[in-house]
Amino acid sequence: MPASPTLAQPRTRTLGEREFVCMMATLMALVALSIDSMLPALDEIAADLNAGDPNRRQLVIGVYLFAAAIGALIPGALADRYGRRPVLFGALGCYAVLALVCALVQDFNTLLLARGLQALLSAGLSVLPSAIVRDRFSGDRMARVLSTITLVFMAVPMIAPSYGQFILLFADWRWIFGGTSLLSLAVGVWIWLRLPETLDPANRQDIHLATISGNMMGALGDRASIGYVVGGGILWSGLFGYLNSSQQLVAEHFGAGDSFALYFALMAGMMALANLTNATIVMRFGARRVSHTALFAFIAVACLQIWRSFSGHEALWDFVALMGSQMCLIAFMGANFTSIALQPFGRTAGAAASVQMFVRSTLSSLLGIAIGQAYDGSARPISLALLAGGLIALGLVLFSEKGRLFRRLNPPGSVAA
Repeated sequence: MPASPTLAQPRTRTLGEREFVCMMATLMALVALSIDSMLPALDEIAADLNAGDPNRRQLVIGVYLFAAAIGALIPGALADRYGRRPVLFGALGCYAVLALVCALVQDFNTLLLARGLQALLSAGLSVLPSAIVRDRFSGDRMARVLSTITLVFMAVPMIAPSYGQFILLFADWRWIFGGTSLLSLAVGVWIWLRLPETLDPANRQDIHLATISGNMMGALGDRASIGYVVGGGILWSGLFGYLNSSQQLVAEHFGAGDSFALYFALMAGMMALANLTNATIVMRFGARRVSHTALFAFIAVACLQIWRSFSGHEALWDFVALMGSQMCLIAFMGANFTSIALQPFGRTAGAAASVQMFVRSTLSSLLGIAIGQAYDGSARPISLALLAGGLIALGLVLFSEKGRLFRRLNPPGSVAA
């Protein structure tokens, strides 16, 4: 069968690793920007569009996360057949157009619908960077590259709430969406000019349903992989639960007020520092050793969080220190869990990345919505959720590893298989 046509390749100098890392991070950052930049505006959005129940404002975040999880099931298989570039451009176009739709809506339910469609149709922005990285790297080196990408990407949660707060100083919340639309167009031009097709023609997959489902079922049926996929989703649900309720918890319960964006940036900065550290040490110690150690530390900190939240004396800085520590530990697990889970799937990286992202994101978004909606004016629900997530994730990792922790993934310096 002749190869399907793809978009024209850029005709400029070779894309270096630094620029490649920045490009992949920027793609992922567009999704983060659509989430975190909305946080300071949730009150204004809810009031302007008559949202009603105070906890309902969280759905501006929760609906986006859930729809992105559903959408993750599709772009990987398309990218395995037609190439990475065409699917990326389709996702960017949908992102830009639907951001403008969000800026123009007149009622809360329509906003939720537009947010859901935007996340659903632009899910390739979250899925394809991992597949593109897998096209070029494998093993602990892939874990290092993914961690470096996450480090650059984490600059967005640090500044996104401040970006939203800055927009609100001069205009209403609708301009936040307009800004993200313009940024996505700029990223599209950059990718058009600089990113070559990374899919090896020999690895192109048929678009037949049986082939796609077979590739996805193969990814889900691999014991060495699935525990990391499901465990990662459960761990991230605690972070998403915090994200959904962060404005109420930090700004209202702990009294941060207008300084909320600064505290949010501080915790995101701690997470970025952890990703920098992970990128530095993972080649020396291995993805498994680093992530397994972080998982045990995560469980220990969660126990401390429960003690403080139920003591009746937890202050803002107590919460910031403990939650920031948990975000750091999640950073030591996130890229490494993803790398371990994708390692067996060199020829079907797109389909594997899609179905793994689907499972991980569906779990984390749905559980994150539930955790956020359980907000009761205290940090107790989030602390309990984090401990439960850590214990369940440990059991799943033990399943994938057949009870043997702290092994090396493969020799340092591995390249793509």
